[in-house]
Amino acid sequence: MILEFMRDDHRACDHLLAEAENALADKKTNEAKELFESFYQATNHHFDMEEKELFLTFEKKTGMMGGPTQMMRYEHQQLRSLLESMRLALSENRNDDFFGIGESMMIMLQQHNMKEEQMLYPMIDRALESTAEVMIQTLKDMSR
Repeated sequence: MILEFMRDDHRACDHLLAEAENALADKKTNEAKELFESFYQATNHHFDMEEKELFLTFEKKTGMMGGPTQMMRYEHQQLRSLLESMRLALSENRNDDFFGIGESMMIMLQQHNMKEEQMLYPMIDRALESTAEVMIQTLKDMSR
């Protein structure tokens, strides 16, 4: 199921952020920067999987061009902006800013992921029913 694949990817991204924050809290700045960069890349890759494959295929199959996928793209833009702000704060060693922005980003990201997992992914699974395995393989094949 697409829901399970994408939910697992959400959790993997969340784990990377938690590790980066823990490293920074432990004053392991270089490790925190590497871990955050992994989170940054993984999260952007997740958004790309959705925007470049999953959402487009869903929209073609259903004819539903606005609505949930449009809202998720809008939220991706907001989240990307917060990711950039966190990346900049970390690169400038503004740790308090990094944690503050991170807190806002995590609240928004958790709400975003919940909408996808509870509403959008089940809709996509139903719409792509017979081709779900092909879609999952396509997503897996997208380079990170």
